[in-house]
Amino acid sequence: MILAAIDIGSNAARLLVCETSVYKDGTVDFTKLCLLRIPLRLGFDVFDTGTVSDEKKRKLIETLKAYKLLMNIYNVEAFKACATSAMRDATNGPEILKEILSETGLRIDIITGQEEANIIYETHIAEKLSDNKSYLYIDVGGGSTEITLFSQNHTIFKESFNIGTIRLLHNKVSDEQWEHMKWYVKTYARDYQPLEAIGTGGNINKIFSISKRKEGKSLTLDLLKDYYKELSYTSLDERKHLYQFREDRADVIVPALQVYISIMRWALADEIYVPKIGLADGLIKILYNEMKQAPGAGA
Repeated sequence: MILAAIDIGSNAARLLVCETSVYKDGTVDFTKLCLLRIPLRLGFDVFDTGTVSDEKKRKLIETLKAYKLLMNIYNVEAFKACATSAMRDATNGPEILKEILSETGLRIDIITGQEEANIIYETHIAEKLSDNKSYLYIDVGGGSTEITLFSQNHTIFKESFNIGTIRLLHNKVSDEQWEHMKWYVKTYARDYQPLEAIGTGGNINKIFSISKRKEGKSLTLDLLKDYYKELSYTSLDERKHLYQFREDRADVIVPALQVYISIMRWALADEIYVPKIGLADGLIKILYNEMKQAPGAGA
């Protein structure tokens, strides 16, 4: 079965196409056939003006037309598509989604922060780790940060905060918002020690890549602090040149590190695992389960 997910974030729109394979023992493999990311940067409009500009809307629609063509080429049987923080805040968000449906036939759902946290959790990464430890999922996006505390195969909490990289770049995060997230993390995390972090999102993936760590190895909090210090002291052009960052990564990676480091410090987490998954992966898992349970679906 070939499935697809579209994630329209505050910084970029992603398309993920996966092929599922089910084995005799019931295990399921999700093989990535296509993963595309277009840096539309909707949050740059929305967090300043409250709306998506006509130019960004046009680029979004053209991107989705291209994604639809690719889904046709890959013979995608079903897809899920959602939009997150920027479209949640955009006053013209619902109107744009109607236009997208009319022009492309693609139905996009604007999801809440809580729904976003739920979808990321559906990747079930923590369940593959130690049963007797506690883990904190941290997903830092352009418009929001989703945090889930998972301990001994139980979810303790899932919460979304309007603290994201683009909001931080545009000085749209108040001290009160920081204090609220700090209080939330410290209050819940103190009873679930020792605790390790699991980081998702493009920025932590990029840090993991440049660290040259082997797959499955963790990054330490001290290493993240070193990268934060190093990158903070370099200009945008220097980051692009020294690390081969795209411009849409070079500007947001510093505030992203600020968020990861802050949460890990509050949670007393010394390490963070980076499984290189995200919202689109969670959408694929949810879609697969829906298809499997549908009337007439095969085993």
